[in-house]
Amino acid sequence: MEQTNNLKYIFYGIAIAIAVFIVIVISPFTIIDAGERGIILRWGAVNRVMSEGIHWITPIAESVKKLDVKTQKEEVKVDSASKDLQIVTSVIALNYHLDAEKVGELWKSIGGNYKVRIIDPAIQESVKAATAKYTAEELITKRQEVKDAIKISLSERLNKEFIIVDDVSIVNFDFSASFNSAIEAKVTAEQNALAAKNKLEQSKYEAEQRIAQAKGEAEAIRIQAQAITQQGGKDYVQLKAIDKWNGNLPNQMIPGATVPFINLSN
Repeated sequence: MEQTNNLKYIFYGIAIAIAVFIVIVISPFTIIDAGERGIILRWGAVNRVMSEGIHWITPIAESVKKLDVKTQKEEVKVDSASKDLQIVTSVIALNYHLDAEKVGELWKSIGGNYKVRIIDPAIQESVKAATAKYTAEELITKRQEVKDAIKISLSERLNKEFIIVDDVSIVNFDFSASFNSAIEAKVTAEQNALAAKNKLEQSKYEAEQRIAQAKGEAEAIRIQAQAITQQGGKDYVQLKAIDKWNGNLPNQMIPGATVPFINLSN
């Protein structure tokens, strides 16, 4: 009886060990996390795609490849040439996500190494094609337009491969040292020219003000002279002087001089 019980315990132990082995080593369950899709491969071929949650798979015959369908970022450095043959070094950041409904097709055509095989080459080609349409100076002054051109090109290339472009950013444009020096010299010259123009405009304004003031003074003198003439000439001037005289005679009389305002000729 005791021997029978021992055999029973041994059998239970073996059964439990097999169950643990199946659950841990060749588990028939798989968990797809949030923001992922699971590619179920049966003997290496795509069988189906699983969404988030716990799923049953056939051990040994099936395996799972998980793909991230959340927004991802890829930053690439690109050396290219501008329209005027200046060397341009660009750093481009791409935000993208995989088409969750087409990850099975993506795996069939590309596999899991889509960044190296598809995304990076697409960025290289799109940036080179865009920068070749603009001069080096335009790449700076028309940055938004260049960015839009790169984004459109990337979208056309990557959408065919079930990769959706969310946004593109130009992290940096860098040029040769000689071009940077030329740009700096041009900006300095433009600033100096603008300063000279402003100074000339200020001088012209001040000259116009002086002319206007002189004209005003001349017109005032003319009007005053005309008024004097109309009022009797010298007699009018003498009368105006008498109006302002305080009645005091000079303390000393110079020989031959006349007393102010007294005309002795009449």
